[in-house]
Amino acid sequence: MVIGWGRDGGTAQAWEAVGGAPELVERVRFAGAGDLGEGPLPVRELARATVAVCGLAAGELAAVRAAGATGDPLPLVVDEGAVATAFVSERHLRVEGRPAVAFAPLSGFWRAADGWVRTHANYPHHEAALVRALGLPSPAPEALRAAVAARTAVGVQEAVYGAGGLAVAVAGRYGDPQPLVETVRTTGERGRVLGEAPPGRPVTGVRVLDLTRVIAGPVATRTLGLLGADVLRIDPPALPESDDAYADTGFGKRSALLDLARAADRAVFEGLLAEADVVVTGYRPGALERYGLGARDLLERWPGLVVAELCAWGWRAPQPWAGRRGFDSLVQAGYGIAAACAGPDGTPGVLPAQALDHGTGYLVAAGVLRALAEGGGRQLRFSLAGTASWLVRGLAGARAEDGGGAREYEAEPWLRETGSGYGVLRHAASPFGQWPGGPSRWGTDRAAWLPR
Repeated sequence: MVIGWGRDGGTAQAWEAVGGAPELVERVRFAGAGDLGEGPLPVRELARATVAVCGLAAGELAAVRAAGATGDPLPLVVDEGAVATAFVSERHLRVEGRPAVAFAPLSGFWRAADGWVRTHANYPHHEAALVRALGLPSPAPEALRAAVAARTAVGVQEAVYGAGGLAVAVAGRYGDPQPLVETVRTTGERGRVLGEAPPGRPVTGVRVLDLTRVIAGPVATRTLGLLGADVLRIDPPALPESDDAYADTGFGKRSALLDLARAADRAVFEGLLAEADVVVTGYRPGALERYGLGARDLLERWPGLVVAELCAWGWRAPQPWAGRRGFDSLVQAGYGIAAACAGPDGTPGVLPAQALDHGTGYLVAAGVLRALAEGGGRQLRFSLAGTASWLVRGLAGARAEDGGGAREYEAEPWLRETGSGYGVLRHAASPFGQWPGGPSRWGTDRAAWLPR
């Protein structure tokens, strides 16, 4: 099944948000079928639109690099089966035949005295904070259930956040509108001049410093890696990443550890920055500023950089939310999506994919690609809440026109097996092709760029 050439509403909205020329949207068509159309919200439309604008932006950059000036991208066909598979890549992952660990026992919805709370305790330090904040006798679901039931939802939320953990009261209405993409600053300075690039790899020769974690940011950078970028992810050694999370999102990049509090490591990091073309960050607002590494700091020193910032709740969120940590599941709860997806008994529900994470990841990649096509020197901002706002508002009237291909979808054509530092991985392919190899183990690569 192929939808003919035309203007898809969701793609047009997302393409406008990243600053693309409106007429290029008509170069996109959709084929195949996925299974993201269930539920009250237009997740399918979000997924295919975000992948489409990423593909459009990649084509635009390829045309610029081929022509040496503004060029026209080729027509783009987006297969919805590939999109649906990629949007739940963490569910398809098998590590040496073993399913990936999804949510930990203390992560989930819990009934409070006056509503519901969503917790996230996948990381050991977040689990410890949750146990400490609520005075649990043990890290057991039964203990958490009893403790939450005795408190108000907001009371649990504030106690847990105050202790460094993650818990969000389930909101009964949608949060305030947030922008899908913000272009905060254009410096007027060009980055390094890019020459020609091989077909299908328009980001070849571009160095991307990846300061992101978990899903959204890593999806963006693994996509840039597939498209040819030299992506180097840097993490602090004291904050380990989940092996399964990195096995899923570590494709297309290398991973090294640096402690920025150590002078020697900071010197190495400064050397990496001096030769980077793009910096993608995924820490909450203010976290990198204390190291002098906020977007403003970076662009003052290297005005030709492309700096893409990603956070959970959005820079325009009311305090204290703007500066708080968050994950897709928590933003779904706090933004009113979980309530909109509730079952007949009122139990909060979830989207058919972690679509805020994956969709934002493709938008970040699209924003970076467009910034490179226009010469660099740009600060961009994205947030999970901004994507949530678009999902519940902007996409409300953008339902896909074929309306029912879900029964035809099978994931198998989009699954691959690849060797990696974790053994053989069974994993979802990218909608844009296949990575040449699997990820190394997290934190085991040198903190150095590859030769150009």
